[in-house]
Amino acid sequence: MGQFLKTYQILYKKAVVDLNSAKVILDSFNKGDIELDLEVICFHLQQCSEKLIKSVLDINNIKYKNTHDLKNLTNLLEKHSIILEQIERLVPLSIYAVDGRYDTIQDDINDIEVYIVILNDLITSVEHILKEEN
Repeated sequence: MGQFLKTYQILYKKAVVDLNSAKVILDSFNKGDIELDLEVICFHLQQCSEKLIKSVLDINNIKYKNTHDLKNLTNLLEKHSIILEQIERLVPLSIYAVDGRYDTIQDDINDIEVYIVILNDLITSVEHILKEEN
C-alpha cells in the first residue's frame, strides 16, 4: 500500500509546482509565446511563498489561520523564532492572492525575477528543514 503524505509534505510539493509554473509561464511570456498579465506569474509566486511558510509551520506543529496574508504568516514564524532567510521580501506578493487575480497591478518583470531567486533559495532551505525532521 502507498504511503500517505503528511500535510507539510503536500504543501512543500505544491509550492514547488507553483514555482515551476511561474517559471514556465515567465519563460513563455519572455519568448512572446503567450499574452498574459504579469499578475498571473505573481499569483503563483505568492502561492509558492504561502505554501512554503505553511509547510514550515505545520512541521513545527504551529497552528495557523486560513489566510493568504504573508505578513501574518511570517509574523508566526518570527513569534516562534523560526528564521527563513529573505522571507520578509516576499510579503508584497500577498496582494496577488486575491486582488491580483481580478485587478490590474503593475509590477516590474525584474521584481518577478528577484522573487524567483529568493523562492529558489527558500525551497532549498525548506527542503533541508523537512529532511531534518524526517
